[in-house]
Amino acid sequence: MKERILIADDEEVVRINIQEFLQAEGYAVDAATDGSEALEQIRQGDYALVITDIRMPGLDGIELLERVAAERPETFVLVMTAYASIDTAVESLRLGAYDYLLKPVVFEDLLRRVQNLFEYRALREEVTRLRRHLSSRLGFEGMVGDSPGMRAVYGLINKVAPTDATVLIVGESGTGKELVARAIHARSAAVEREFIPVNMAALARDTVEAQLFGHEKGAFTGADRARDGLLRSVRNGTIFLDEVGELPLSAQAKLLRAVESHEVLPVGAQRPVATAFRLVTATNRDLTAALAEGSFREDLYYRLNVFRIELPPLRDRREDISELVAHFLRIHSRAQGKDPLGPTNRAMKALLGYSWPGNVRELSNVIERACILCEGDRLDLADLPSEFERDEGLPMGLKGAVEASERRHIDWVLRAVGGNREQAARMLEIDPATLYRRLAKYDLGDE
Repeated sequence: MKERILIADDEEVVRINIQEFLQAEGYAVDAATDGSEALEQIRQGDYALVITDIRMPGLDGIELLERVAAERPETFVLVMTAYASIDTAVESLRLGAYDYLLKPVVFEDLLRRVQNLFEYRALREEVTRLRRHLSSRLGFEGMVGDSPGMRAVYGLINKVAPTDATVLIVGESGTGKELVARAIHARSAAVEREFIPVNMAALARDTVEAQLFGHEKGAFTGADRARDGLLRSVRNGTIFLDEVGELPLSAQAKLLRAVESHEVLPVGAQRPVATAFRLVTATNRDLTAALAEGSFREDLYYRLNVFRIELPPLRDRREDISELVAHFLRIHSRAQGKDPLGPTNRAMKALLGYSWPGNVRELSNVIERACILCEGDRLDLADLPSEFERDEGLPMGLKGAVEASERRHIDWVLRAVGGNREQAARMLEIDPATLYRRLAKYDLGDE
């Protein structure tokens, strides 16, 4: 069954001709003589697409577009104008219009755009369905996303989890390093044992050794009894040291010994004691720079870096943002006792275009705040922080957005393989000649 379409135009000849043309193509088409009549029909009906003129008496096309975006965000809007003003076209796109047409309308062009719109809508719904199915099937400890970067992370987790290898997770703050560590533990032989996360930046530097390696009674003021320490209390489980680059130099030698010999020397003890644990560490710092500064031991670095997992920042996997938004909307709506909220087209465009310096953690916080502010059943641009109205992270047009995403992904793969173009072409599943053309097109040849 064809989708329902509404035509809004005060010119009777134009309105009737477009209606009859689209009906002949098999679409169910209604018509309205002005913006106010169109809005009433939209409120009463279920239209997939509204095609509206810009200039109409009373409620004009721009005002109608704003009302549709606010009240029926799932409905696409295509605007028509006889005034070839780029300012008018850009304004309509900024407000959430899918596309625009110049009058006099060429019917073949109109049909092509309508067909492309519905094909895009069907593809978007199918991609969303498949991503949700894949994420639920993989079940990676709350991690969401099916971008190439995240699929690579899932593959590495599955490979290293059954082993005893030490893992170093590298990524910017907020990318989900602890979720990766938990996923490794969940797929390991130690899944029934304890998982202990430790934020090294939160530990007092003068008590780090006692907390990690334990201490004897009377070892220092306040040590009223002996304690095992985290590396012993985990007992064949997994210990996750987040921000491992903050570990003081005095404790680094002891950690290296614990990893290599499976024994620790508690503070105040004369002899080491045996321990067994799986070590996973993470950092958002450049540890190679710390090596050069002398603030991190080289031998410990190489011992921790046995198996490295790099998490891509959210700006490099924008194709995951819509699924992450839906995921956090479900979580935060439920936490606040609300029915699940959905984003308007304007809000989603702003979320997709934002640069996300705080990565997934920032996205979660933004959605939580928006759920608190939202008074309706649709999260809108007004519910988001003010910087979302200014950020221009993505091109507005679909072609530009696709090219921007392709450029970022090619750049990410090249960096991942150390600039080896033949290997990059294999990973991208394209032939080297195609890759060279893309490098020239996106000016990536010297990067």
